[in-house]
Amino acid sequence: MSRILIVMSAADTWERTDGTSYPTGYWAEELAAPYETFVGAGHTVEFASPGGVLQPLDQHSADPEVAGPDCARYVEVAETALREFGAPLVLAEVDPERYDAIVLPGGHGPVVDLHEDADLGAQLERADADGRIVGAVCHGPAGLLSATGPDGGWLFAGRRMAAFTDEEEQMFGTAEGAPWLLASRLRERGAAHESGPAYEAFTVVDGNLVTGQNPASSAPMAQHVNDALRARG
Repeated sequence: MSRILIVMSAADTWERTDGTSYPTGYWAEELAAPYETFVGAGHTVEFASPGGVLQPLDQHSADPEVAGPDCARYVEVAETALREFGAPLVLAEVDPERYDAIVLPGGHGPVVDLHEDADLGAQLERADADGRIVGAVCHGPAGLLSATGPDGGWLFAGRRMAAFTDEEEQMFGTAEGAPWLLASRLRERGAAHESGPAYEAFTVVDGNLVTGQNPASSAPMAQHVNDALRARG
């Protein structure tokens, strides 16, 4: 079986353009659904973050009115997985050669720190060069922006991908005051961004890159990762 690294943000606050602070954390479904899917297929899952910081739960993802009727179960799965694993690995110290896939869940944290994290960029560059699977869901694709070369070119320019859309950000109520919007930024950097209906599952597979649009896309994204790993033997 394979070994999969889930890279979490370390951010607990998203600073807004009006000077306010928006509390953030990992989105329960986006961590729990992939974890369940990977472990259910027999894979080993490990967690890492910048500095080895354990990001808190985004409380919105524990609210049934926001995250749906299954959110309590996702919270339990996520909290149990993180508690049993212990402190996340320090991202800068992780050897990417140990993993067959790197997966980036969301919550707003990745637009705070992972989008410019040089250690993540180096991990993604090595993984992509070796053809290992790179997965991301919702705001997780912000982490892909970290993979830039010395000339400022983006590793994933021209690649097809999904991510939380500007429309979904507006519907969620966080577009106004956001320093930047993820889908727009990905397109500006050269991504071939694709999208489906708001808040419905939508995934894109482009070679070794597997991305999902929103929380509902978490399990389907993870299943595509499983399928790609199985196809590689």
